[in-house]
Amino acid sequence: MSAAPSLNAEHLDVVIVGAGLSGIGAAYRLQTEHPGRSYAILEARDSLGGTWDLFRYPGIRSDSDMFTLGYPFKPWRDAKSIADGPSILRYITETAAENGIDRHIRFGTKVIAAEWDSTRSHWTLTLEHKTAEGVAHSSLTANFLYACSGYYDYDRGHAPEFPGLEDFAGQVVHPQFWPENLDYAGKKVVVIGSGATAVTLVPAMAADAELVTMLQRSPTWISAVPGRDKLADRIRETLPPKLAHRVIRTKNILFNVGFYQYCRRRPEAARKMLLGLTTRILKDRELVAEHFTPDYDPWDQRLCAVPDADFFKAMRKGRAQVVTDHIETFVPEGIRLKSGRVLEADVVITATGLQLLAFGGITLTVDGAPVRLSDQFVWQGTMLTGVPNFAVCIGYTNASWTLRADLTSRLVCRVLRYMDRNGYSAVVPQPDRDLAQRPLLELASGYIQRSIGEFPRQGDRQPWTVRQNYLLDSATTMRRGLSRTLRPVRAAKTLQRV
Repeated sequence: MSAAPSLNAEHLDVVIVGAGLSGIGAAYRLQTEHPGRSYAILEARDSLGGTWDLFRYPGIRSDSDMFTLGYPFKPWRDAKSIADGPSILRYITETAAENGIDRHIRFGTKVIAAEWDSTRSHWTLTLEHKTAEGVAHSSLTANFLYACSGYYDYDRGHAPEFPGLEDFAGQVVHPQFWPENLDYAGKKVVVIGSGATAVTLVPAMAADAELVTMLQRSPTWISAVPGRDKLADRIRETLPPKLAHRVIRTKNILFNVGFYQYCRRRPEAARKMLLGLTTRILKDRELVAEHFTPDYDPWDQRLCAVPDADFFKAMRKGRAQVVTDHIETFVPEGIRLKSGRVLEADVVITATGLQLLAFGGITLTVDGAPVRLSDQFVWQGTMLTGVPNFAVCIGYTNASWTLRADLTSRLVCRVLRYMDRNGYSAVVPQPDRDLAQRPLLELASGYIQRSIGEFPRQGDRQPWTVRQNYLLDSATTMRRGLSRTLRPVRAAKTLQRV
């Protein structure tokens, strides 16, 4: 898959964007299945780990078990199934070091633009580097571009405008930009929000704060899960590490897919089950009815998992509380609610969600024409119509991100083999007939709904849908024929709209 590089620019076979969980996994698959290809991982930040290095707030953890969030090729050996952020970062770092992937990472290198030239069958990447003197730019060329930067904006969180915020006498913090030495010991803390970040922060801060209040506009589905998988422990005691990891991973995949399908097909039964579990823990039906009974069905939005019921235990100990109300305005002593109640606060944490950003914000151009992402469709959750030799890594919203991410990286490797076998220097997916548009991600969560219109679409049939079912995807992704939808790009052509 060679192509003539541009003059005076370094040329690589493959460029991977992002050195997080996905990017390190992609590099492992690429160098294992295509050892002769040159590649680099371009990472905008100064360290690897992505999400697990960026977020430093108290209690940061995964809400997926590490036997499925971890890589299939590297057994998870720690005791806890639901792991904290530092443990996950250590796992990613070990994977990169053990496989020599860390030598391919170029830190402080942000891809700001990518221009495809069909006459040369390669990408020209415009790179931005932070230097002591300011910002410098450079370029390199690559045959294939693989975006593993997720879909979050690492530079900006969602920050709604709060009336009267300038009058507040205390400190306001966004979890994405956590101060290194924030002192909240013995203080009153209000956490605005009710998603995964909020339910993680509350019990973690409650250990030292005077009182932590989670202020929510409406309830979210929250479920207690074991922090340690006892069955997994027994399996690891019995079987060799790699086999044990495979068995536990399969067990957890089957359970997670089964539970998701149960929630979607029998929402009333799922509601009753989840509410019953919460009531048994809190032992207060009125409290559950007021603060923990959402008006949407389970998995219309991502379900928040709390290991060992730590969130609920903090409430039972009197160190935390939940208030369901709307903010009227900030006042010097805290937050006045529309009910008239004032929540006193020394520290306010705005866990108001993340901002989506498609593929790291890279500006894509194909043969001189800007790519409008919302006009394009995603093939097998991996490649885009109209954009040759370009793949994206999009994880599951209802299961561990890595399950789909690893499938995607294996598919990219398969596409590269297909190109080699047929002598193609470039390919692009193309449907055989018109597709009906559907949003790429179909969760009702606010952070998705705010920005999903700027992303590519999924279609109304396979292989143009982005399924949320690992069992089906694992059975079909690597077996479906590529020749039906991947078309060779032999000459310069303008961006096609589907």
